[in-house]
Amino acid sequence: MTLFLTGSPTRYGEDHFTEDNGFLAAVKAALPAHPRTLLVSAAPDDRGFTDSVLEGMSLCIRNSGIEMASVTMLDRRNAAKVRELVAGADWVILCGGHVPTQNRFLHEIGLREILKDYNGVVMGCSAGSMNCADRVYSHPELAGESVDPAYRRWLRGLGLTDINIVPHYYQIRDCILDGRRLIEDIIIPESWQHRFYTFPDGGYIVVRDGRSELHGEAWMIADGGMHRINEENKTYPFMNFVFISPHFPQQYWHFCAALKANGVNVLAVADTNFEDLAPELRDSLAGYYKVRDLENYDEVFRAVAWFSFKFGKIDWIESNNEYWLEQDARLRTDFNVTTGLHTDHIAGIKEKSEMKKYYALGGIPTARQIKGSEGEKAVRAFIGKVGFPVIAKPDNGVGAAATFKISSPQELDEWFAAQSAHVPAYVFEEFITGLLVSYDAVYNSKGEPVFESNGVYPTPIMDIVNDNLDSCYYVRPDVPAALKSIGRRTVKAFGIRSRFVHLEFFKLDRDREGLGKKGDYVGLEVNMRPAGGFTPDMMNYAHNTDVYQIWGDMVAYDERRKPLGEDSFCAYASRRDCYDYKRPAWEIQQKYGASLRFVGRMPDALAGALGNQVWIACFPTLREVNAFFDFVTER
Repeated sequence: MTLFLTGSPTRYGEDHFTEDNGFLAAVKAALPAHPRTLLVSAAPDDRGFTDSVLEGMSLCIRNSGIEMASVTMLDRRNAAKVRELVAGADWVILCGGHVPTQNRFLHEIGLREILKDYNGVVMGCSAGSMNCADRVYSHPELAGESVDPAYRRWLRGLGLTDINIVPHYYQIRDCILDGRRLIEDIIIPESWQHRFYTFPDGGYIVVRDGRSELHGEAWMIADGGMHRINEENKTYPFMNFVFISPHFPQQYWHFCAALKANGVNVLAVADTNFEDLAPELRDSLAGYYKVRDLENYDEVFRAVAWFSFKFGKIDWIESNNEYWLEQDARLRTDFNVTTGLHTDHIAGIKEKSEMKKYYALGGIPTARQIKGSEGEKAVRAFIGKVGFPVIAKPDNGVGAAATFKISSPQELDEWFAAQSAHVPAYVFEEFITGLLVSYDAVYNSKGEPVFESNGVYPTPIMDIVNDNLDSCYYVRPDVPAALKSIGRRTVKAFGIRSRFVHLEFFKLDRDREGLGKKGDYVGLEVNMRPAGGFTPDMMNYAHNTDVYQIWGDMVAYDERRKPLGEDSFCAYASRRDCYDYKRPAWEIQQKYGASLRFVGRMPDALAGALGNQVWIACFPTLREVNAFFDFVTER
């Protein structure tokens, strides 16, 4: 179903649907050619009024360039045929009028149940839009209603949305009812622990595919106050986003800022005092809940429950951090948040042994593997088959931590002796030589890429961590076609939607039986989060864009709205505090000042893989990238 909520589909006094804010185009795009149209009366027993609405709405639709196959008015005269009429309609229009009167009629004919399985277009007009809500706020409208103690402000609606609107803002903003101002003295005081949205005719809300968007100038009335939330020709998404631990890594405040820029309510859970958060992060938040321990699920659950009570339905729960992947999934499952992974799908993207099954579904070659839980004897037999060296790594782990390269029978014996208690938690893989590359992308809810990038890691992260090497890598200006193809196949195989992903592959340096030819890509690991460290910023520099905003646009609008600019290579070079280097930092600045985009320190928690002191620069050629690496890291 596609749902449109309007005060009126026309501007005041006009006899055709407005084109402002893209309304007419959006309606036409949602409707089939020559729609069968059903109008639902707000005054089912007033034949004269109902007939005039039928005539006026039919003329308005025709004047808008929409040719209907048929048009029927549903009122008391044909109410017994309601199921047949709805089933035969492509377009159901809930007409305006008196909210309580229409509400009684809707329940008398059972329209709430009938519309549960309806797959066409529903459009509300004024009272019709208000009655679409699950719990309808029916503000007083007629003389005497605001002072009548028996007048019911809250009614059970059709359950098509949880949004309450107050239509016709410009017509009602100066309205006086029973001696009181309608907005200031009646509606605003009744908004505590509620949210009402008001906008002038010409604005509208569209609900489809689980997403709600408001188009045009609008205000929100909530908790005894009123403020403007949107402007003409702009879009406001109705969305509450719970961001887990947005203060780490430090640059993640950019994700929150991108969401706020799109009108999303960003609600953060972290274990830090609010005043200790970065100012940019504080400014991006609509709500904050401090827990003592982010590892304590009950505490985090209570935080999300509090947000749900205060702000309403939670639409997203995300950390963009692999460490919290399982907790994120559990929270989504418990709060019925459908915009991400649930617990029943977490193993396939968290456990390396389970990943193999999905790679196989996509026909993506991967290194042979055995789980340590199969026992030492089976592991030794596996190694006898694939040969040394082999890689031992945690089945459920992040990055290259606790990963070992075992090159001989003696090293294997030593490893088993040292890790005897942890063997079942490990997997063992045949060792593949080649260039480590990444496919980094943002995917929308349809499984389509809205952004793609390619990172290249000349020295494997495992070697950097285990041997305390300098970290140097780069982001390419383009994504090779073969990598783009296998990256997209991997995303499809794993069923990835609405996420930033970092997929790792080996580009083979020689032919390998069962895996591919030299230059082919072999699947290594799937990471359901952005690349680590400052890599998202490097993507910005390489593609002259803002990947944080691209991700925020995907969340809010399910598409990319941020354009890409001129591409270049973006190089990352780092040094470790424990080594002496040939050139002082000022010399790097002097030589590469015009090319440098960032100079700074890596947080200690990430320094094992990424070094301590960082330089990031952009260059037009790979030759210049390699020269930069040599200049920075020479000892």
